[in-house]
Amino acid sequence: MNDRAGLVRLSCLLLSLIFTRCVSDTPEREAKSALMENNKNTTSPGNNLTGATPSTSRPPTMPENCSDRSWRGARDCPNNLPCHMLPRECLDCNFNCSCEYGHHINVTCQPKKDLDCEGKKELTVGMVCRYCYQTASWEHTCLGTDQCLAVTSPRETFTSNCTVKSEVVCLGNRVFPKKLPCNWTSGYKWSTALLLSITLGGFGADRFYLGHWQEGIGKLFSFGGLGVWTIIDVILIAIRYLGPADGSLYI
Repeated sequence: MNDRAGLVRLSCLLLSLIFTRCVSDTPEREAKSALMENNKNTTSPGNNLTGATPSTSRPPTMPENCSDRSWRGARDCPNNLPCHMLPRECLDCNFNCSCEYGHHINVTCQPKKDLDCEGKKELTVGMVCRYCYQTASWEHTCLGTDQCLAVTSPRETFTSNCTVKSEVVCLGNRVFPKKLPCNWTSGYKWSTALLLSITLGGFGADRFYLGHWQEGIGKLFSFGGLGVWTIIDVILIAIRYLGPADGSLYI
């Protein structure tokens, strides 16, 4: 009986110690949580210690220098012309590099250094605020190439050097790279290829015309694959799937 009473007394003592420990830990935990939350708020990116709103720097919409760095010098420009008739690439203009895109503005231009022209040297020229590479396709000319396949799917592209036309005024370099689809041709006519395929396709004339001479020989000696190959080629040429062997487009 005494042993049982002693066990009960010991159990009560342990429970009281555990309860006391939990109660004493609660304020400490709350204090630590509050301290951590305070530190988090004071060190977060959206807050600072002084309470002032942090400054956000916005990058400029255009660089400080937006003049042409790719074009000709004064000795490449015509002399003894009226200054207002000079090509725009022969003028040095004071561009407003912070202008708003698409707006019509006026800029002050002078002939390039050491360039002789007649009349007033300081000119006011109207322009649209945009970089040269943002001009429309009819406002610049680009160099083509025949070193790509124009009849692949998807069509190949190549990087060309494009030059803004003389009457256009724009920001930045007047010569710029541009990615274009491969669209060159070497003179093969689609109508001629289709006519040969219908009339002489059994002898491989269409394949010989397009430059597929190996298939043409096979088609010739197999009599157009007994007619099956001929019909297939007529369909392929009709839908422009079968093109010249050099990878060019039909005209």
